[in-house]
Amino acid sequence: QVQLVESGGQLVQAGGSLRLSCAASGRTLSSTAMGWFRQASGKEREFVASISWSGDSTYYADSVKGRFTISRDNAKNTVYLQMNSLKPEDTAVYYCAKSRYYSVSYSSSRYDYWGQGTQLTVPS
Repeated sequence: QVQLVESGGQLVQAGGSLRLSCAASGRTLSSTAMGWFRQASGKEREFVASISWSGDSTYYADSVKGRFTISRDNAKNTVYLQMNSLKPEDTAVYYCAKSRYYSVSYSSSRYDYWGQGTQLTVPS
């Protein structure tokens, strides 16, 4: 069993930066890819970023490419999402998820454990 706990969400002004963290317990994450997803109010959950088990490969949604950076520290069992140049359309609950596989993926079906989410609000 794996528990994922996101933290760092808050209200940030447009153009600002924020780093989200996802701490895992119950099992090491070093052998699986990890991902971040988000869900805005009234919308479906969407993929944000994914990182391979080693950290050597990353993949981003077009909407965040060049602004967000996913990283991981396997020694700390933690995954991060650095978000820069934030926009109001980034407002959402952000979820961390553990993949069943080693490689990056944008498909939520490849992820088997999810955190409870952390709220990011970027007012317009």
